[in-house]
Amino acid sequence: MAVLAALALLVSGCATGGTGARDEGPAHSDSVGVAEVPSSTPSATADDHVDAVKLVQDDPQVSAAVKHELKPCVADEYAVDVSYGELTGGTANDVVVNVMTCGDAVGIGSYVYRATGGTYENVFKAEEPPVYAEIDRGDLVVTKQVYEKGDPVSSPSGENVITYRWTSGRFVQKYSTHNEYSNAVGGDASPAPSGN
Repeated sequence: MAVLAALALLVSGCATGGTGARDEGPAHSDSVGVAEVPSSTPSATADDHVDAVKLVQDDPQVSAAVKHELKPCVADEYAVDVSYGELTGGTANDVVVNVMTCGDAVGIGSYVYRATGGTYENVFKAEEPPVYAEIDRGDLVVTKQVYEKGDPVSSPSGENVITYRWTSGRFVQKYSTHNEYSNAVGGDASPAPSGN
């Protein structure tokens, strides 16, 4: 009986519905945690973690608007997501940094830093909010939420997903997808009037 109960629980857990990434969206500070500022300076070795906040603050390519928003949300914790991985074929991991707002975790800037000569060089930036960048199987995938008039921050009308690949020393766009979301999800849509 205990085996049947465990099996029933397992099957019911697997049967939950959903639409995957549409339900949850990209990982932001709520689910990943905000970055604490390490005391060390950025270095370009494969095993070190960089001080992403200092990297962005010291970067002349980052806009003044993003730097102004880059402040602690709580104590010394910032709304910054950091990913390490191979994007540019260098000897050390590349660093993807997403800067978000504290209140609603809206991405205001996404950057890729490449290890060169013991430091990190900015080789990509996207500062048109809302934006979020991720590493996917060696490619850079940038998601930009699309809002129509009246859309709340929590419910965009769609998204543009752009895939970039490192080619000849720079990121080149390879794919672009536009997804439109149903306005019926969440019960916001009103039913169509019935004809009498």
